[in-house]
Amino acid sequence: MSIDPSSRIDPSAVIDEGVTIGPWCIVGPNVFIGAGSVVESHVVIRSHTRIGKNNRFFQFASVGEDPSDKKFEGEETWLEIGDNNVFREGVTLHRGTGFGGGLTKIGSDNLLMPYVHIAHDCMVGNNTVFANNAGLSGHVEVDDWAILGGYAGVNQFVKIGAHAMIGGVTHVGQDVPAYMLVSGQPAAVRSVNTVGLSRRGFSDDAIRDLRTAFKIVYRRGLSLKEALEELRSMVSRCPEVLPLIASIESSTKGIQR
Repeated sequence: MSIDPSSRIDPSAVIDEGVTIGPWCIVGPNVFIGAGSVVESHVVIRSHTRIGKNNRFFQFASVGEDPSDKKFEGEETWLEIGDNNVFREGVTLHRGTGFGGGLTKIGSDNLLMPYVHIAHDCMVGNNTVFANNAGLSGHVEVDDWAILGGYAGVNQFVKIGAHAMIGGVTHVGQDVPAYMLVSGQPAAVRSVNTVGLSRRGFSDDAIRDLRTAFKIVYRRGLSLKEALEELRSMVSRCPEVLPLIASIESSTKGIQR
């Protein structure tokens, strides 16, 4: 463990072996930092934050700060972070609210580029990428392998499905089903995220079937009920369609069109 003498560490903080904390950092009360994590200079970890192993926080990141919500009244809430994440310069991560369940949670193997904001009560999965200045409002869910382009913004309570991609400078106000690529002003679903799927090892057959599934939902003029029936008929030959079905069925704000 290496802690620069200029940094201030609350006595209640638990710093695991192998953690490096650079100069001029503040680690507040009820913070746990897992083994192998690196906290660069001028990072603030406010309070009530559990950080897993091998995470890296670049300069001026603000972690575990009070939520920006008028309903928050100082109740005990938490931020939980998994393993092997990279948080670049100026990233801001807020704790949850009592009203929203009390927890903001970020999984493992994520990359958050400079000035990304994750608001209160958000749930972020694993292997996601947030490009510069992308931001989540409160209570947003982002599933595994999703990508948000630079300056993308997501409204409160929206769900972003697995392997979806949000283009840069795109404002998302409704749920994005798994695998879909959304871009533009106003935002619209353009296609399947075929490049991302190919990079992650999806077979040509699976990608072809998912493109067919996209057309069923977005191009044939079917009702959502009719589209879901057709998607279910595809499962036996293309099990990859199951996350798409699940993300549509679990939508509470209506899917992005």
